[in-house]
Amino acid sequence: MHPVLKRERVREHLLGLVDTRRPGEAIPSERTLCAELGVSRPTLRTAVDELVATGLLVREHGRGMFVAPAKITQELVAEDRSASAPRAPGAWSARVLEFRTAGAGARVGRRLRMSPAAEVVYVARLRFVDGGPVALEYLHIPAELVPGLTPERMESGFYAFLREERRIRMAEAVQSIEPTVLSEDEAELLGVPVLSPALLFDRITSDASGRPVEYVRSLYRGDRYRIVSRLALGGAAGDRPAPDADASRSAAWWGTVE
Repeated sequence: MHPVLKRERVREHLLGLVDTRRPGEAIPSERTLCAELGVSRPTLRTAVDELVATGLLVREHGRGMFVAPAKITQELVAEDRSASAPRAPGAWSARVLEFRTAGAGARVGRRLRMSPAAEVVYVARLRFVDGGPVALEYLHIPAELVPGLTPERMESGFYAFLREERRIRMAEAVQSIEPTVLSEDEAELLGVPVLSPALLFDRITSDASGRPVEYVRSLYRGDRYRIVSRLALGGAAGDRPAPDADASRSAAWWGTVE
């Protein structure tokens, strides 16, 4: 298994620990976690370092590791909830790095509103724009929704497969975006230096009935990708007030990914 995929499994386990604890609560020691997960100390430490860098864990010398304080979250939501994000330009393609079926587990099960024992299709894929690597994606899809899904179909277009073969249409997504840096293995796959900046996307997508269809975590190269948002703050075009905290809380939003 490629080291980046092994560390992604370790990171998923650590994120599950964060989800089930309050800010300030301790998580098991590195020695305990290495024994539980069957991984080396360097592999675990790299995954922990990433979560420390993204503000989810805190290390305290001589005391251990703790869940970090909750982050301040600013939501940008369209008032009519009909905003859409146009597709980014360029020729997009993908290469599947891992494709398997496994139990959802507690963390993914909560996000997909399914039993931890229920099966999901797990896919890790590398995405390209105009032939150049731009993102790593880790998808979790309820297995019962996608019988017949193959790695080849994932590479040729997952959403097209849902529409054309499963008659499933995506209706809504809830997505968070945070800055992060790339590990050595992630940087190698994406063709950039170690610790290069990246955008971390965490998304749950649902169909028209509100049923979760996918849970995705993605890393996008910071040097190749940006998001442009437009905020409609109200008032006439020539008489709009300057943006402030109160206005941004109720602003309509739509975004462009580039």
